[in-house]
Order: sequence, then structure tokens, then C-alpha cells
Amino acid sequence: MGILGFIHILTENDLTVAAISLLFNPIKLFFLIVWVYLCFYFIQRIQFSPLIPHKYKSVSYIITLFAGPIFWLILLIVDTSKKAVQTNVSILELFKQQIHNIIRSIQSRGFAHFKQEEGIQLLDSSGRSMDEIYGHGDKKREESKILDLTKDIISDAIEQRSSDILIDPTDDITYTIRLRIDGVLREVKQIKSVVCKAIINSIKAISGMDIAEKRRPQDGAFIAKKAGQTISFRVASAGVINGEKLSIRILNRNASTSNLIDIGITQKQYSVITDAISKPSGMILLCGPTGSGKTTTLYAMLNEIDRYTRNVITVEDPIEAVLPTASQIEINPKADITFAKSLRSILRQDPDVICVGEIRDEETAEIALRAAQTGHLVFATIHCDSNKTALVRLLDLGISPLLISSGLILLSSQRLLRRLCERCKVPAELSDGLIKEFKRIKLDYTNIFEAEGCKHCNETGYYDRIAVCDLLTITEQLKADINKIQLTSELETGNQVQIKSHLKSEGLKKVALGITSLEEIKRVLG
Repeated sequence: MGILGFIHILTENDLTVAAISLLFNPIKLFFLIVWVYLCFYFIQRIQFSPLIPHKYKSVSYIITLFAGPIFWLILLIVDTSKKAVQTNVSILELFKQQIHNIIRSIQSRGFAHFKQEEGIQLLDSSGRSMDEIYGHGDKKREESKILDLTKDIISDAIEQRSSDILIDPTDDITYTIRLRIDGVLREVKQIKSVVCKAIINSIKAISGMDIAEKRRPQDGAFIAKKAGQTISFRVASAGVINGEKLSIRILNRNASTSNLIDIGITQKQYSVITDAISKPSGMILLCGPTGSGKTTTLYAMLNEIDRYTRNVITVEDPIEAVLPTASQIEINPKADITFAKSLRSILRQDPDVICVGEIRDEETAEIALRAAQTGHLVFATIHCDSNKTALVRLLDLGISPLLISSGLILLSSQRLLRRLCERCKVPAELSDGLIKEFKRIKLDYTNIFEAEGCKHCNETGYYDRIAVCDLLTITEQLKADINKIQLTSELETGNQVQIKSHLKSEGLKKVALGITSLEEIKRVLG
């Protein structure tokens, strides 16, 4: 039988069966390639997962090589169950939150994780790069070396999860570079004075500051693009002994995707906050010192609001992260754009929710509280130590007790505690006195750990931070007590209003869950 006869025998059905029986069926091949790709991708994710002890990493790599997605799903369920036990939130709710975070992460950064990591690029507020600012002169090689050093300093700070970069003159010939990582300063480098002065000038140039002025304090800002991400920086300079000091704040680039559960809010606190957020009007005031995570918590609260059905307008200094479907206004004193003036204009733009980055003066506080009285939900932050001192601060600004009591619905003070490194934390040895104290306050002392240190946490024993919050709901009784205040001193001495701080007790609960240590509680809360 010839070739033509063979072709004639194969009917349409025969062709289908033959295609399916092929060893390299296109559909099977496609799914095989996707599966192998996912396995290799999840191996990279497993490498940095704190859920797997270091000694089991090699075994986990082998398992992931053949069953990557399945193994990663098991780890995700274990992690979700662990968080559910720690926060008393339902597993289903946490699992939904995890999936939601993954989707938002993909939307915000696209497929940056799958691309080869690019070098860092520094840009000024108008989008000009450092090369454009410096141009191409005769000293191109020397300038290029300084620019590369500047980029390396910024890039290293981002890689190490720093919140601040401090460049200080040690003496006439040496400058010190320190990074604030998880709230603690670490010295990372010492550079010769001549070189570091050139680095400072390059940062000032990209930040829009006057290079010639070395004594008068200046402020500026710049942005960096790295691996598909855009990170914002705020710069402040000041003349000090032996030279010029530079402080660079790295704004939280993950704030727009933050949520209340991940930052450390318990289920009980979550219910209180969501109940306040669901109200049509009133002010939610967040307080704490600089670097206590107020802005991140503020963004997490705003993420709980349906911004498609409610008109959300924020006034910030500066804007730390972009919130989709929200109108964000940045303060600019040089252009006469202040908190008070912006708030007045916002009230004419039909807002449902108003967010005030920081209350600094009487005018801003009064406008915000009056807006909370007239049908607007207002979020705001204020620099102070506790819920009680927040009321003292408002009274000290000249706000009447009646306006405070009628506008406020919730006060929240917070701090950031370092998390114990999951790879190296060890059970703590407790004294008999501490055991008795934990028994007295009815907390489990069998799951308390302390820091040890490993390569993953840079020998500190801690990795990342978690918020500890003290919530105060403004009840009718508390409103009546605030209205009775005649002098600020009455609140300070507690003659009229009895407000207790629960920060330490909330922190001890996280110690009992093995999240942080007693040493960290003492360092942050005293």
C-alpha cells in the first residue's frame, strides 16, 4: 500500500487519536513547561521562607523541584494557620487576605520578580537623572565614580530594608554611614571626608538643594527606580561640627498594600477599628512618636474602605504611597499649600473620607474636627506619646473640650516591636519572679523566646517589625468627662479623666505568643 493509500485510511477521527497519542503533545508539553517553571520559581521563594528551618532547606529544595506549587500551597496553609492562632482571626479570612495581597502585589509590580534585576536609577522630583544633572565635563571619570558610590549606598540601604540613612562627620578626615534597620541604627561604612563630601553634594543635587549652602538646614526629596519599583526619599541636611550631616528617610514603599492583620492588629482590635471605619462621620486619631508606624497603619485603615463608592481625599507631607482611586494632595509650603488651606479646599470637593497626614497646629486640628462633626469620616495622626497625651496636645493647641468630645470617635497609640527571627530564636530562660508575674496576669509563659542571631538576621536575632496598639473608644461617659475639663493640667493629673495605657500589656501578649522578646518590650516600652 502506497503513501497515498495510507493517508486515505486516516480519517478525521484517526488524526485526532494520533495527535493525542503523540509523545510530545503540544498541550502536555505546555503544561510540563509551566510546571517546571513554577517549581523553579517556588524554590526561590522557599529559599527565603522563615517557615522552614535552615537544616531542612536542602530537603525542601528537592521536594519543591518535583512538587513546587503543591508544596508551596501546604506552606501557605501552615503559615495561615499559624497566623490564625496568633491573631484569633478565622483561617478562611486570613487565606482570603493572603490571596488578595498576592493579587495586589502582582498588580502593583507587574512581573518585576520574573525580570532580571536592573541597576538603580536616581531621579529628582522632575524626573531628571543624576547624569543629566551633572552633564559631561572633563572630570567625567571622577564624577562617575562618585555617582556609582552614591548609587551603591542607596541600593544597599534598600536591600537591607532600612528606614533611614544617616551620613555624619566623625572627625576632619572621616565620615560614618549608618542605616536604621528595624528601628535600630547600625554602622555600615566609614568613608574619607573628601569622598563623602562629594557624595553628599550629589545627593543634595538630586534632591533639589543648594550645594553651596553647608550651614543652613535644608530639605529636599528624590526618587529611585530599581527592579521595577519606585521608592521615594526625603532628605534633610544640617551644618554640624567637622562638616555637614545628611539624613535620608526611605518612605515605606509597601504602605499602599498594607492591611491591618499583617501589621499586627489583633482580632478584637480589628473589630473595634472596622466598627469605627464603618461610621459615616467622626475622627479616628492615630498617635505615637516619629517612626512608630502611624502612616502605615493609616494606609492600612484606608485600604479597608471601598474607595470606589466613597470619595477619599488625603493631605500628606509627603505622599508616601499611591492609593488607587483616592485623591492625594501633597503639602508644599513654598507654593503656599498647607494642611489648613488644603483642608478648606477639600471640604468643597464633596469628600466622604478625609485623611490628614499630621495635625501640627490649631487651625488644622480645628478644621479637621469640625469636618468630623459635619458628616465626614476623618483620619489623622499626631505626634505624642499615648492616647492621654493626645488629648493633652489637642487641648494645648487651643481646641475646646466640647469640639474634641464631639468630633473624636477612636484614639489609637502605637509602637513598633522587632519580630524575633524565626530561624534562630531560642526558648527564653525565665526567672521564678517572671514566671510568677506571667501567672498573675494570666499569660502563658511556655512559649516565650529570646534572640540569638544568625546570618539571615545579620546576627541581631530580629527580622522585620510588628505594631503593638492601644485603642481607646470615645464612649458617652468619656465624652462627658472630657467636657468637664477646664484646664489642661486637670487631664494631666487625672482629676477629670482616667485613661490607662495598655501598650505594655498588649506587648506582653505578643511575647507570650513567641513573636517578640521581653528585651524588646523593655527597649521600646520601658
